[in-house]
Amino acid sequence: MAEMSPRRPAIIGIGIDLVDIARFERAAPRLKERLLTPSEARYCSTQRNPPLHFAARFAAKEAVLKALGTGWTGGIAWTDVEILRERHGGADVKLSGKAAKLAKKMGIRRWHVSLTHTSTTAAAIAIAES
Repeated sequence: MAEMSPRRPAIIGIGIDLVDIARFERAAPRLKERLLTPSEARYCSTQRNPPLHFAARFAAKEAVLKALGTGWTGGIAWTDVEILRERHGGADVKLSGKAAKLAKKMGIRRWHVSLTHTSTTAAAIAIAES
């Protein structure tokens, strides 16, 4: 009789987003408190070019919600998706509220997220894995 193999991880969703930094910078002063968690705002504010980091986190949040297949619908708050900086310099995702409930329902157990930028644009990709 064949031995059953353990269930392998599967990709549940992929999201990508691109943000024009100058356009985001013009809108950010009035949106920053709604868009970012306190720890995200602290991190971005301490960087050499804060608008670039704000825009990259916004792109990552958008990418995560695209990977969930929802966009910003169903009562998900901007702060339900938090982009954390790992010790090695990479990024990680922490969900709360309705975003966390949806991810659990979908069977998402792990996130892969990557942020990048030029002097004019910020981009992010998010992959949700079971």
